[in-house]
Amino acid sequence: MSASATPETVISFPGARAPDRRRAVDAHGLRLAVYEWGDEKAPPILLAHGGFDFARTCDVFAPLLADGGWRVVSWDQRGHGDSEHAALYSWDADVRDALAVLDSTTRGAVPFVGHSKGGSLLTQLADACPHRVTRLVNIDGLPSRARAPDVAEHERSRMLEKELAGWLDHRRRVVGAERKPGTMEDLARRRGRMNPRLPHEWLLYLVGAGAQQDADGWRWKLDASMRFGGFGPWRPEWTLQRLPGLAVPLLGFLATVSEPMGWDTTFEILAPHLPPGAEIVTLPETGHFIHIERPREVAERALRFLAA
Repeated sequence: MSASATPETVISFPGARAPDRRRAVDAHGLRLAVYEWGDEKAPPILLAHGGFDFARTCDVFAPLLADGGWRVVSWDQRGHGDSEHAALYSWDADVRDALAVLDSTTRGAVPFVGHSKGGSLLTQLADACPHRVTRLVNIDGLPSRARAPDVAEHERSRMLEKELAGWLDHRRRVVGAERKPGTMEDLARRRGRMNPRLPHEWLLYLVGAGAQQDADGWRWKLDASMRFGGFGPWRPEWTLQRLPGLAVPLLGFLATVSEPMGWDTTFEILAPHLPPGAEIVTLPETGHFIHIERPREVAERALRFLAA
């Protein structure tokens, strides 16, 4: 199953800049759409978007990092944007995709920057491959749910079995499903219900960059099987448990305004799990899409951290 790339409708937004380059990466047989901002000879940064997003949601934030002297490399995650859809999804497959994009860019170690789901993905990749990352910037992708209970191993197996069965049952129900069509205004309004703090002009810009026009209307370029928490069997606390062992410097940003797509992470819950030297920035009166609400402030703070 695939999502074919379609020409986006050009809608302007202050500060937004389309990628300087586009390419494709084969991730174990699945095609990923990859985008780059900045000088090709500049040192690379790996940038991961959040769930239900796509690389072009960083069209304001990524150029700020690129203007700071970096080559920003991002990709549409499988089932998102112009990357191919898969028959099944799993968290580990997303992590392997991130590594495939990194390998296509460099075999060295680079900084990781990720938002929401992308932040958790890159946290796991940093934990698994510390030799491939120099520093980690996690933008409201540090989950704060309670840790998994301390139970017997056979009970852990049953928990995983339940997660797998639930995911497979969901996939079975949505075979052949399609995203609901509408006008560009319709899609922007729908997204506004999930992104209530973002301006309508920005949401329209996203429709132009991340939706496609079919015969019966516009649709987001997102696999219809996707659901909240539906990127395969996964629980947020599994990422939380990886934090204490991180071997690279960590800068985390936390939101303070609860939103439908947010994690509602607080420093108090997060603090016991942080690795030594981690720096956490809590931004007042800011929702989950921190890098879109306050792109310049987040970029400037991240650039100082990356240059340290």
